[in-house]
Amino acid sequence: MSKSQAVQRLAELRSQLQHHAHRYYVLDDPIISDAEYDHLFRELLEMEEQYPELVTPDSPSQRVGGEPLAAFAEAAHSLPMLSLDNIFAADELYDFEERIRRRLNSSEQLTWTAEPKIDGLAVELIYEHGLLIEGSTRGNGVVGENITANLRTVRNIPLRLNGAELPERLAVRGEVYLARRDFAALNQQRAEQEEPLFANPRNAAAGSLRQLDPKVTAARPLSFFVYGIADTAAVPCRSMAELFPWLRSLGLPVCPLVKICGTLAEVEEQYQRLQQLRHGLDYEIDGMVVKVNNFSLHERLGSTARAPRWAAAWKFPAEEAEAVMSGVEFQVGRTGAVTPVAVLEPVSIGGATVRRAALHNQEEIRRKGLMIGDTVLVRRAGDVIPEVVRPLVERRNGSEQPVVFPKECPVCQQPLHRPEGEAVTRCRNIQCPAQRLQRIIWFAGKSGLDIEGLGPKNVEKLLDAGLIADIPDIFRLDKERLAALDGWGEKSADKLLQAVEKAKQTTLAKLLAALGIRHVGETTAELLAERFPSLDQFMRATQEQLLAVDGIGGQTAAAMREYCTNPESCQLVSRLLELGLTVQAVEKTPSGGQLSGMVFLFTGTLSSMSRAEAEQRVKDLGGDAVSSISKKVTHLVAGEKAGSKLKKAAELGITVLDEQAFLQMTNAQRVSVC
Repeated sequence: MSKSQAVQRLAELRSQLQHHAHRYYVLDDPIISDAEYDHLFRELLEMEEQYPELVTPDSPSQRVGGEPLAAFAEAAHSLPMLSLDNIFAADELYDFEERIRRRLNSSEQLTWTAEPKIDGLAVELIYEHGLLIEGSTRGNGVVGENITANLRTVRNIPLRLNGAELPERLAVRGEVYLARRDFAALNQQRAEQEEPLFANPRNAAAGSLRQLDPKVTAARPLSFFVYGIADTAAVPCRSMAELFPWLRSLGLPVCPLVKICGTLAEVEEQYQRLQQLRHGLDYEIDGMVVKVNNFSLHERLGSTARAPRWAAAWKFPAEEAEAVMSGVEFQVGRTGAVTPVAVLEPVSIGGATVRRAALHNQEEIRRKGLMIGDTVLVRRAGDVIPEVVRPLVERRNGSEQPVVFPKECPVCQQPLHRPEGEAVTRCRNIQCPAQRLQRIIWFAGKSGLDIEGLGPKNVEKLLDAGLIADIPDIFRLDKERLAALDGWGEKSADKLLQAVEKAKQTTLAKLLAALGIRHVGETTAELLAERFPSLDQFMRATQEQLLAVDGIGGQTAAAMREYCTNPESCQLVSRLLELGLTVQAVEKTPSGGQLSGMVFLFTGTLSSMSRAEAEQRVKDLGGDAVSSISKKVTHLVAGEKAGSKLKKAAELGITVLDEQAFLQMTNAQRVSVC
């Protein structure tokens, strides 16, 4: 294929993929299968690998996330991103209207928009001639954090807008959020990896967007709804009623529950409707935003120092209830972590009956001062995870008992241990039945080898029936014994055995994630697989070699060394290989680029491109880009306000380039990102 043909085919692929992604993520109306989409996407990646100079900022390939950032740069908003004043009752809604009428000195008929208040993170997206060039957080309203690289990974944010006549510059604003089901799955994964749980989807979305490593953000299924624009003069619309269809025509996702209301009575009706719909939605809403519809009135009403006078947030009542904490149970996870769980007398909160709430660890119980028998305030944090907010100390009658953390494992009765400096108490008996159960569930689950038909319930059933006792037993399941299980049969047995056979062919990254090594999730496993091409090399890696992997810290490296030197772990891996588990080698194409063998580190702010784009440029030309300084760095590129890394580079004898020298070295052209 000639280069001109490649240019044409890449344009076709990008257009098709953007069209199908829009139908899938925005319209929820796909017209091709996932397999067909994946086939087109693989072709795009292969062609861009062959022609790295043809990669464009709006290519769907740019959604996977680049190399980690050292820090977020500042991003100034052209117009402030203001907060909203809150109202909590219908009479306050009418007071809000009355204030507007007094300021306008008019009795003219007002119309309104009533929009669900998405409980996410507010962001601003800047498009120039339809191309996404910058994305930022709200920050203090005047200056936010530049998180462009992370926002590019959000699947329903268009990298290029539709339409022939687009504004030269358009700043749109909206909320990035995490769907309920994805939030629950993320917290389950964090619990299994012994990471702190997110309290609610909003915190999870904010935490995901503020990752210095865009690949972490890309791995989390974030979504976006646009709710407005910065400057109404930049668009061919005179009202919110005209704006939303126009934004939708550009390919931007608009919440389908936005309603135009002719009277405040209709606004009230919509508020009641959204309250009823609230728990059936797959995204969190914590109220409704009421806005004056007409843009000319926005201009006349203006804003206070903190909020526009033409909009208000009508918040839903807090969903809290009181319950008696009748006890505390202790659960044992796959790595031996013992987690306390509050046992509550059943209480209804927001239409759901709550009986349990996670307490995380001994320190949280101590910090909150909880006692068995306490009446506690319980909140459905994010409408998903029940949270014990605090004890109602004034309700105590003297019968309450302290929470006593067990000294022995509640399952295997072996002594528990709490390492110095850690909040987590552990059972160190690797043969503990509870750990074994959770390890098998993790190994076969979505974060592991993803063996269809081997979910938690079936794992428990196989353990109870004596068909498996540990992970390797999965690969020697007997068809006759499976078929004889209650509710199974030959068809079910065949289906599971086929899935098990399929799982024998895996990648190193998936296997490392599946083994359940402490602190090693999917992202870390990918980093390790890039550095150590084979399982044997990983198992033999020294602490120093592990620490040399960008993104691996001392605690994670120590946990990996502990696993790799544990005789039982080594035996488990050997048994898996003996039973036919095959780790497919990842073939690395030699770059041979002009920067081959060079390692770049960027510090300070670049004026011609984002740091993520500069790092991608390095990689496209065969070099490596890292986020921390060490002796392996060959070139430091210093932008404006370069920090301490510049001094360290001089001490290590690293070649220092300014931005212009880097551009000349890579033959890059200037790209405005302001």
